[in-house]
This record gives sequence, C-alpha cells and structure tokens, in this order.
Amino acid sequence: MSSKADPVTPAPKPGAWAPFSHSAFAVLWGATVISNVGTWMHEVGAAWLMTTLSPSPLMVALVQAATTLPVFLFALIAGALADLVDRRKILLLVNMLMGGTAALFAVLVALGAMTTSLLLIFTFLFGTGAAFMAPAWQAIVPQLIPKEQLSSAVALNSMGINISRAIGPALAGLLISLVGLAAPFALNALSFIAIIGALLYWRPENKAEKTRVIKEPFIPAILTGLRYAFNSVALTSTLVRAVAFFLFASAYWAMLPLISKDVLQGGPDLYGVLMGLVGAGAVMGALLLPSIRARLDADQTVMAGSLGTAAVLIAFAFIPSVWAAYAGALLGGLFWISVLSSLNVSAQSSLPEWVRARGLSVFLTVFFGSMALGSVVWGQVASSFSIPAALAVAALGLASCVFLTRKWHLTAAGDLNLAPSLHWPAPVVESDVEHDRGPVMVTLEYTVAEGDQPAFLDAIQQLAKVRRRDGALDWNILQDAEDTQTWVEYFIVPSWRAHLLQHDRVTHDDRAIQDAVNALNRGRGGPKVRHLLAADL
Repeated sequence: MSSKADPVTPAPKPGAWAPFSHSAFAVLWGATVISNVGTWMHEVGAAWLMTTLSPSPLMVALVQAATTLPVFLFALIAGALADLVDRRKILLLVNMLMGGTAALFAVLVALGAMTTSLLLIFTFLFGTGAAFMAPAWQAIVPQLIPKEQLSSAVALNSMGINISRAIGPALAGLLISLVGLAAPFALNALSFIAIIGALLYWRPENKAEKTRVIKEPFIPAILTGLRYAFNSVALTSTLVRAVAFFLFASAYWAMLPLISKDVLQGGPDLYGVLMGLVGAGAVMGALLLPSIRARLDADQTVMAGSLGTAAVLIAFAFIPSVWAAYAGALLGGLFWISVLSSLNVSAQSSLPEWVRARGLSVFLTVFFGSMALGSVVWGQVASSFSIPAALAVAALGLASCVFLTRKWHLTAAGDLNLAPSLHWPAPVVESDVEHDRGPVMVTLEYTVAEGDQPAFLDAIQQLAKVRRRDGALDWNILQDAEDTQTWVEYFIVPSWRAHLLQHDRVTHDDRAIQDAVNALNRGRGGPKVRHLLAADL
C-alpha cells in the first residue's frame, strides 16, 4: 500500500444526453418538440399572413411585438402563481385554453375572415398563454433532473425548441404553398394534444427543500420576487447582459420575413427554409455547446455569440444573396442558441427553489420586453429608412454593448449553493405572534475593534443585499456615539410572517457572508438580536 494518499479523481461531468435517462424529462421533452413544431408553423404562417394583409414593415414587426409584449406584461404575475400554485395544473389549464384558441384561429383563416386587427389580437392571446406558461415550464426543469445535469437539460430544451424551429417553418412554408394558409394553423391546434397528454402522464415528486409551510399573499409574493431579482448580484448581471443582447438581436427576427419577401424577392417557401436553417443552426450549436463550454466560460460564450450575431446582421444588410442568407440563417441560429442557453443557465443558477419561477419571470420579462421593444424600433427604422439601415444600426449597437457590459459576469451551474441553510435559530418570543402583525424591526448589536471596522463595513454591505433580497423593506448600520466599538444593524420587514420566511430563505452562500461578518464581532455569543413589533394601536 502506498504511504501517500491516492489522488482524488474528479467526478466526470454529466454528458450532454444524461437528462434523457429520466423518463419524465424525456416524455415532456418529446411532447414539447411536437407542440413547438406547431407553434413555429403558426408563427411563420402569422408573419407571412401579415405580409399578405399589410406589407408595411411596421405592421409585420408588430406581429413579433404582439407575440413578445404579453410576456413583458404578465410574466411577473405568472411567476408568482407558479411559485404559489401547482405548476403542473397551471401548465395543463393554459395549454387547453391555447389549443382551443388555436382551433378558432385556424377556422377564421380557412373562412377568409382574418384581418390585420384580428391577427394582432390572436397573436397577443397566444403570447399571453406563453407568458403564463413560461415561468412554470422553466421552473419545473430542476424537478426533472439532478442539479449537476441542469446545464445539459437547459441545452437539450433549447435544442428541442430549435429542432422544432428547423421542422416547423419549413413545413409551414410547404403547407402554405401546397395546401393553403389555414393548414399550418390547423396542425398547430392539433399539436397541443401531445403536450397535454405528457403533462397528464407526469406525476412530479416534491424535490423542494423542506421548510415551514407559511403561505405568502399574492401581491407581496410578486414584490418579493422583484426585490429578490434586483438585490441578487448574480441575477442582476444576467438581466443586464440579456437586455444588451436581445434589444439588438431582435432585429434579426423582426426583419426576416421582409428580408425574404422584399430583399430576396422570395415567397413563403423561402421564408420557411430560412427559419428552418435558423433552427438547424441552433441544433448544431446545442450539440457543440459542451465542447464550447470546455474552452470558453459563460461570459466568453455570450461575447462570441453576440459578435457573431452582429456579423450576421451586417451580412443580411449588405449581401442581398439567397446563398448568403442561407449561411447567415444557419450561423445566426448557432450564435443565438449559444447566447440564449448561457443566459438561461445563468438565470436558473442564480435562483433558489422558493423564488425560482418569480426570478425566471423577471428574466423572461426582460427577454421578451427587449424583444418587443426592439421589434417596434427596428420596424420603425426600416419604415423610415430601409431594411439594411435597420440591420446595420442593430449590429453596431450589439457590438458596442458587448464591450459596455463586460463587468457584469454570468453564473454557471454549481457556482452558488442556494439551498436553505436553516441555521437561524427560531425567534425567542414571550407568546405566539400573529403572522400578519407588523411591521417588524430586527436589530443585531455587534462589538467591533477599531482596526476591524473597515473590513466589518465592507462585509456587512454584502449582508445588506441578503436582507433586502429576502424581504427587508429597509436596512441600515449605525454606530454608537458613546461607545464607537458598538454597532447596531437593523432591518425592517412588513410582517411577522415575512420575518419567518426570511428564516427559511437564508442559504448556505448567505451563511458564509454572515460568518464573515460575525468573525469580526468581539461580543460574546455572537451579535445580540432583538425583534421589535409595532405597537397595536
């Protein structure tokens, strides 16, 4: 036997296909691909239908805006619902409603009764359904697979969307040419059967961390989600990088129907082929992502994908060739998936389970809000000047933002330990306190030597973000004028319930921050804690 300890062999990273070993993930993934084929057929059909009803660049861009605007408007509400209500039930109800709406839309198109106004209204309704599904759908991913497979699962979900994108648009273009405009919409309505069946098959296990069952009211739950998002350094960085990309990359999607019809003088079949190539490029990108991540971190991947997208926009602007458009669509899909997947993993990895859907709803609000705003802006620029001008300005903005947002760093899976640490002792109270009593002020008294005070103030500023993120409405640190080694931290929460929820929400990473503060405290037994309740007047 060797006298030296054997070297520790690191556990192999899960393969790109590992999530498929879990039947629930595999079934839901397959059903989602089928449903998304229908969705992409609908989106291509709707965009092309608008070019026949009104060829104005602004009206065509408004189809993209009507798709994305509802997520901007309703995602926060949807996120709170998905954290407070059974996510599976939400997904079943919304998919059933969307299936019925899709069937009605197909009938109206077949009867020749569709107008520009009705098209935008229906598009808005479909976008609203997507808004209520997206936070719940993304939040269930960690329930389907082990934590270490999250990056692979997100990449496979993105690949599935883009397999659908590769099939759906090409199929829609073919059906429109051979059968008629109503055909892709009818198949979209039928595609909802697959996802509804998969959701009925799935019986989720409760993998959430065990905490006390304290019901949070709906409106405070929304505010808590917003407070968490904007006090989480990791999630805020992801949101900044998302705006910098999607606001300008939206020109790609908003202008593609017009590039096909007006610049390249093509029909719905060409538009379908270009969209199919975007999907094929994204599938190729998803397959390459594991090897890309082995060489580049998330920040470098997003930078490379953003610059690549800017180059594709320039190519579309200045090379009016069908073959150049084919190459641009393929590369555009590859760059799109590399950026979207990296941002999605960063958002997922920045959120604990208790606020996952609300945090993701903030990410989706930023994503789709940027896409909706960008679509309107680039449509207006194209109407006022030209399609190449809109693409060129968007490319310049995208390239500039790559360098302007370098200091905001993305989070990779496993970087943070956001499981509840449950290390806060239960509050000492003389008698039971009503959950809705408040506001509540919590004070902590520290004794800090003069030489340690600069380090103490730096450390407690990090702790302040934790307090605010988990529910504090106000926070401050005060020094005793008589005894300058005595410091009092206070934070205020709206109710006793809100403070009990803080106890459940503190994470292992938060505990490390708190330990750094407590290490500089010279008082015996840790900081002295008081809970002060507002007088019941």
